Amino acid sequence: MAKNQRLDTQTARVVVGLRDMIMKGELRAGERLVEAVLSDRLQASRTPVRSALLTLEQQGLVERLRGGGYTVRSYTAREIAEAISVHACLEGMAARLVAEKGVSRGLSNRLQACLDEGDRIVAVGHLDMEDIAAYLANNVRFHGLIVEAADNQVLKQSLHFLDRIPFAAAGGMLPFHSTRDDCDEAMRFAQRQHHSLVEALRNGQGARAQALAEEHRQIALFNLQHATQHAEIEVGISDALPVLRMASL
Repeated sequence: MAKNQRLDTQTARVVVGLRDMIMKGELRAGERLVEAVLSDRLQASRTPVRSALLTLEQQGLVERLRGGGYTVRSYTAREIAEAISVHACLEGMAARLVAEKGVSRGLSNRLQACLDEGDRIVAVGHLDMEDIAAYLANNVRFHGLIVEAADNQVLKQSLHFLDRIPFAAAGGMLPFHSTRDDCDEAMRFAQRQHHSLVEALRNGQGARAQALAEEHRQIALFNLQHATQHAEIEVGISDALPVLRMASL
């Protein structure tokens, strides 16, 4: 494996690890993040830790301090749930536009490559941190292909804005690395949904593609509900539940 590939893999693992720690409250809102400490905890060198922090800043999970370094951003379950709901509508619109325009052979091949890679990842008996990191990267590519193919600049800009809200981006609420039994199955279910969505796109089924894309994001809301039962966040789970119920209708 080339040096750059090793660094990318290590960075992806660190991103997943840090997201996991933030979700479970091991890194609390306002806490200063020290590279040396994170390197020890995640058993990674400082270079991938530094790259991971930059990625998490772009995703809205951490904030850069004026004097240097980062701190964990404070957020609420309601803020995340509302962003996920809007994100779902926009991704549904993107899927409908692609289906109605027709899927080119090139796009079909690129989507199939994502499906094949996703199938390979989830085929293992138990998904470890490296598997989740690989699936996350593949998931981002998959959704990015559909948004690009929609060729709607306002839609792209709107999604880019939402992506800076913690966990709102595609894959941002994939099951975090934990001991819960349904984590692996949730990811396999998400992969099956990818297959159904690609089938609808190829068949030109705009309404079905839109509905599938929106339904796909309900996994994110399910994971948010689970996460808020295990993390210290600014509002309680009771504050988030009305949004979760409304968004799942």
